[in-house]
Amino acid sequence: MGNTKSGALSKEILDDLKMNTRYTEEELFKWYDSFKKQCPDGKITRGDFEKIYANFFPNSDPKSYARHVFRSFDTNEDGTLDFREYIIALHLTSSGKTNLKLEWAFSLFDVDRNGEISKVEVLEIITAIFKMIPDEEQTTLPDDENTPQKRADKLWAFFKKKDGEKIAEGEFIQGVMMNDDIMRLIQYDPKR
Repeated sequence: MGNTKSGALSKEILDDLKMNTRYTEEELFKWYDSFKKQCPDGKITRGDFEKIYANFFPNSDPKSYARHVFRSFDTNEDGTLDFREYIIALHLTSSGKTNLKLEWAFSLFDVDRNGEISKVEVLEIITAIFKMIPDEEQTTLPDDENTPQKRADKLWAFFKKKDGEKIAEGEFIQGVMMNDDIMRLIQYDPKR
């Protein structure tokens, strides 16, 4: 599902993105021109993606989180993000509907891509998130969630799961939609 070799945005991809995002045809062409200038070969590698993330979090270590975000957006699992994957990622994270954002959040936590998340996977992602939180902000977190383990425990307790049990996507989405505090546990918003 990559872009054509000629450098032009294919009609198939354009139509797909117009149907599956909020972007207009004009916006998509502008995004595409910018994308091609930044990525002349039409692909973003994981290393490039990690560098981009590092620019957004200069006072922390976003590398492991960026690796997981990249994995969740690399839907065809080819080790790169093409223009379509890039635009879908932008749409989901900036303007997508809540349900779609939660589907993406689930895919972020589903490290092994088996359709369920385990407490081990949750802890891995939350640990990566904590590496992006500056130390001074970590000291202001509530006592029951000021470490990755405590946050993972709290999330698992919310879902009434034992350590070895797993959470399916529908259960995850429904549970998070019922409780704003749970959404806060699974993300880091540097603007808060």
